[in-house]
Amino acid sequence: MKRFWKWGLPVLLTIGLWGCSEQAAPQAQPAPEAKQETPHQNTDESVAKQTVYPLTVKDATGKEITFEKAPERIVSTSPAETEILFALGLGEQIVGVSDFDDYPAEATKKPKVGGVVKPNEEAILSQSPDLVIGGISMDKPIAEKLQSLGLPIYITRPNSVAEIMDNILLMGKITNKQEQAEAIVSQMKLDIERVTEAVQDLGPEEMKKVYLEFAPGWTVGKGEFMDELITLAKGINIASDTTGWNQISEEKIVQDDPDVILYAKGLVDQNTGKNLEEIIVTRSGWEKIKAIQEKQVFGMDENVMSRPGPRITQGLIEVAKAIYPDRVK
Repeated sequence: MKRFWKWGLPVLLTIGLWGCSEQAAPQAQPAPEAKQETPHQNTDESVAKQTVYPLTVKDATGKEITFEKAPERIVSTSPAETEILFALGLGEQIVGVSDFDDYPAEATKKPKVGGVVKPNEEAILSQSPDLVIGGISMDKPIAEKLQSLGLPIYITRPNSVAEIMDNILLMGKITNKQEQAEAIVSQMKLDIERVTEAVQDLGPEEMKKVYLEFAPGWTVGKGEFMDELITLAKGINIASDTTGWNQISEEKIVQDDPDVILYAKGLVDQNTGKNLEEIIVTRSGWEKIKAIQEKQVFGMDENVMSRPGPRITQGLIEVAKAIYPDRVK
């Protein structure tokens, strides 16, 4: 599905990615914590997977939230978290999603509660939720107002693949879906192993230089999980000397001469009507770049690759296939 480049990078990231700050990318947050009262030990495996309430967790903002029981009415204003909830088997408990939630298909049938950055508080309240999940870009005054009304707001902001998996496990604990969460994470670890084993014996001289453009004129450096996807696939991100999201220097990209270029498939510039691939390959001087000369320019599914949810390791596999097609089948 095509998306038009009309909001600017920060808003695009909150939709296709996870919810970056509109002013600057937030610093990495510590992994969320959870603590619960355990009245007695029980070695039975089926019991061990049941969440013991009350459960207190700490979200990405450092705020503690206590759950007296598993949430029964959940509103998600983050597409990635919506994917996690559905993967955990919580479709019936989801009573509201953002305007941009489009996966799985069932998400499109749920009541809409507005945008990622500024969801509609009235729409949220109308669903009487006992859990509201949002990305770090949820407008702070809206989050504070919802909190003042007694609604538990859980904010997420994973910066690495490991933090994404930790987030899935914690959401499984919050919702009493621990076994489902562990199964999801186990498959994600198998995906990672599939890639890392395929490229483990690559020598430094064999590693390919990679340039990623996920929005017109913007790339990603260290400290973001999309950079980690490249490095896990044993590519060399030519923007690794930067941190977070950065506007590109067209001259520097030519100078770095990447072997492979990855871009967000289906993204269209509203002003010119050009898709991102056309913008990239027709830039002045870029015809000299090895990746363009050798037709090593590949479109990636923007949602699979950018949403920090269960499909992120599928994104890793696609990145690895693009960089080393002879190794990752």
